[in-house]
Amino acid sequence: MLHAVLGDYGLDEAGITMDTRFHEDLDLESIDLVTLGGHLEARYGDAVNFAEYLAGLGLEQIITLTIGRLVEHVAACLRDSGEH
Repeated sequence: MLHAVLGDYGLDEAGITMDTRFHEDLDLESIDLVTLGGHLEARYGDAVNFAEYLAGLGLEQIITLTIGRLVEHVAACLRDSGEH
């Protein structure tokens, strides 16, 4: 999904870990997060509401959001909805 959002723009898969931050490490802007949310919705439907998740975070939490926190959120949503 990150490739879909960023295209070939400096995405080094070897350098992406659970601690990689969307803003500081990947230079994603808010519009990129909206695009990522669209990809998550297309993939998981209503089971994963990324916009709602972001709305529940403070500004500092959004700025420091990591791949790992997003993965944990998606996994929890899928677990709660019974989807895999």
